[in-house]
Amino acid sequence: MRQIESRRSVRKYQDKKVEKEKILQMLESARLAPSGSNTQPWNFIIVESEGTKEKLTRADHNQRWMLSAPLFLVCIADIRSRIEHGGEISLDEYSPDPELKQIIRDTAIAIEHILLEAENLGLSTCWTAWFQQEDVRPVLNIPKDKYVCGIITVGYGDEVPERRPRKCIEEIIRYEQW
Repeated sequence: MRQIESRRSVRKYQDKKVEKEKILQMLESARLAPSGSNTQPWNFIIVESEGTKEKLTRADHNQRWMLSAPLFLVCIADIRSRIEHGGEISLDEYSPDPELKQIIRDTAIAIEHILLEAENLGLSTCWTAWFQQEDVRPVLNIPKDKYVCGIITVGYGDEVPERRPRKCIEEIIRYEQW
């Protein structure tokens, strides 16, 4: 529970590369996440190139703070894990497919595993998603039948943000019904 309590969204990083072993350990944690019907719809692209990070930052509402992170993990949900037909599928923020909600849910679980494992490893992260699919996909040649759930900035934090207020437990619990 320590990692859950101490995790923060960090937007300022030290100029220090993330070790390959730590990157793989975060992704191994994601790989072990649960998913509906064990579909495991997630895929991850490791981005360390300054040029590619610049393009992703522009696509992600030009949040310039992102560039201080030495590593981006682009988290992608694959609807093909739930749809067997080989026909053309194009996903975006307005797609009505119920399967899209399922792959986003499952990939979000894997992303949270990454965030908590990063905290465990002494790394800092921020999950960003202020982009449109049509803007972020071309940067990494991601097919239209894949859905980018987020870009996680990863590195050694150069700030310790204050703890943000949380609702008290009584505000979020209902018993038996609403």
